[in-house]
Amino acid sequence: METYTAMRQFADSWGLLGMTLFFIGALLFAFRPGSKASAEEAARIPLKDD
Repeated sequence: METYTAMRQFADSWGLLGMTLFFIGALLFAFRPGSKASAEEAARIPLKDD
């Protein structure tokens, strides 16, 4: 089996699953119940006058 074929099969199966799980995890992290206050604070950082 060629290296390209093996890597292509891995990317088609496990790579796609891994990226999907990472995306779902990022969504859950961004929209968790306690993140609104920290997100609003981070959004105000560029507007602060030192």
